[in-house]
Amino acid sequence: MSHRPHTRKAAEPLHEPAAEARNLAHKLGLDPYDVNYWVVDYDEMNELIAYNGFQERYPHWRWGMQYDRQQKQGQYTGGKAFEIVINDDPSHAFLQESNSLADQKAVITHVEAHSDFFAKNKWYGMFADDLDAAAMLARHADRIRGYMADPDIDREAVEQWIDSVLCLEDNIDQHEPFKRQYERAIGDDVDDADADLAERLDEMDLSDEVKRQVFDEEWLDAQEEAPADLDDPEKDVLAFLREHGKAFDAETGKAVEMEEWQTEILEMLRAESYYFAAQKVTKVMNEGWAAYWESMMMGEEAFAGDDEFVQYADHQARVLNSPGLNPYKLGKELWEYVENTENRREVVRKLLRVDGITWRNFHDTVDFDRVQDLLAADPALDSITAETVGDLESVDSKKVDTEALEAAKQGDIDVDRYPWKVLTYEGLAERHFSLCKPQNRGFLRSISQTKLEQYARYLMDDARYDSVEAALADVDYAAGWDRMREIRESHNDVTFLDSFLTPEFVTDNRYFTYEFSQTTGDYRVASTDYEDVKKKLMLQFTNFGKPTVAVYDGNYNNRNELLLGHHYNGVMLDIQQAKGTLERVFDLWGRPVNLKTIVKEVDDRDAEIARRRDREPDPEEVGKLLRYDGDEFTMEDLAWSEVEEIAATEVDYDTKPDEWLA
Repeated sequence: MSHRPHTRKAAEPLHEPAAEARNLAHKLGLDPYDVNYWVVDYDEMNELIAYNGFQERYPHWRWGMQYDRQQKQGQYTGGKAFEIVINDDPSHAFLQESNSLADQKAVITHVEAHSDFFAKNKWYGMFADDLDAAAMLARHADRIRGYMADPDIDREAVEQWIDSVLCLEDNIDQHEPFKRQYERAIGDDVDDADADLAERLDEMDLSDEVKRQVFDEEWLDAQEEAPADLDDPEKDVLAFLREHGKAFDAETGKAVEMEEWQTEILEMLRAESYYFAAQKVTKVMNEGWAAYWESMMMGEEAFAGDDEFVQYADHQARVLNSPGLNPYKLGKELWEYVENTENRREVVRKLLRVDGITWRNFHDTVDFDRVQDLLAADPALDSITAETVGDLESVDSKKVDTEALEAAKQGDIDVDRYPWKVLTYEGLAERHFSLCKPQNRGFLRSISQTKLEQYARYLMDDARYDSVEAALADVDYAAGWDRMREIRESHNDVTFLDSFLTPEFVTDNRYFTYEFSQTTGDYRVASTDYEDVKKKLMLQFTNFGKPTVAVYDGNYNNRNELLLGHHYNGVMLDIQQAKGTLERVFDLWGRPVNLKTIVKEVDDRDAEIARRRDREPDPEEVGKLLRYDGDEFTMEDLAWSEVEEIAATEVDYDTKPDEWLA
């Protein structure tokens, strides 16, 4: 437990909870990085939040804006900062000294679960393996401060350059590990006809003056500067600009090579984008994972003391019930669904091996109340106190930590306060088996005939047990937790939602979609259909919820112009924000930039008819090309054949994105 001198008093009561939370996390099967805890005051916490959790960042106005927003949130809306945790090995967590002990313990258990996720999830390994993030960001801050202090470099120019890069910070390829651009294989073949002509020009050994008289000047410039053709669209837009971009020189009106400081800043900020990408692509999983294990430790294992529980319940309610799309709530509910589903699968597969029980007669034959009684935890595991701890001697030795049990019997372990210390992972899994919890008692009987048939399809020994009692005695109570840890290692938010957001989950948790209505001019509930809900949520988390934009051509129209393509998924770009972004892209390309996209157009007459009938008009999807040449924008129609490759399929509802690129 690390702290500053003025927070020493606040830190002292947290040493034991931090140590015991780690011990409990290990008992529950988690394997977190070591965590350094820091106790900070209110202002320091707001600064850290503004700096994305780090103590040192490069100079920029965005940090001040975020700090001001955080302070106002606390002052005017009652928003409360509970914790910040940094993905690193060891991890670093910051606790606000003014929070109550109950809040601090909740944060510590939450952080231990986050640290386990950092250590085990492959997406964190891809983007930040063996990376000292704090040191990297501090180096970047020093370099950028140095450029701003350089008398030969205009500070405003540095800030504007940072603004332009940050506008594209999410336009990286978040599905591959970070590599420097020179390590990437973009391809080095140019158009055959242009290459042949360029080669012949070289062989003719013409003077520059003659070339300029005979050939189009812009075409010649393109041959000298054009980047390689792309076999596939380049998703890492920042990498492409780093390799092929120019800086626009306002005095000459031409593109010039980037200065060293411009190239280095672009590469540094791109590296930071890759570091933070892991957090963005696993937001629901990570926050849900931390919320799940925090609830398990604080509530179900009573890490929150009797005098702290009500306050903790308020803490959790504030986190899980915050408005809007809440990754804590969605993530926790999905993890609980994964646990319940796997535990149900384990129990059902055992029951289907009972002589006389088949997938066809399952619901008519199984006594579900009896099954619930048989699955209930051994009473000796369920209620552990100083008076009853001796009852554990009769429990299966796999479920009891025999060494800790002896210590508890000697009075060396306070089992009233920490009952989990005398149990193993298997014992805790039985103690907290999800299908035995009151809120899940109907989950087993709700299994569909389709699932039953699927589970029975590959059962060769369908008469292994002669009784339900014998079958349930073989149930692996840790099946759900084991499956959760497997999923925690391999998935990101998009694959997590795609795999586990099922019709059953959507129905049980009452999810729905809402849309912007062209008829009424406001938002309204649009659908409770599973497919609609899934599509909507998938859009929220694909490419961090931002539009996916890739480079399609670095020599568009053979004039060295940049062509970007927006992956249209049924959601239109905000054209005004797209224009602002293209202005920033122009700064990094130095020459005209183009963006092809698809928009929905509604005929005024059709809109009026739809309004009268209280229904939505049917829009027509039209290809568009938005171009910016440094002075003005133009918009022209594109044939569908020119935008067909950027159109997604099977996304048929309308909404409005909050923003394009920040």
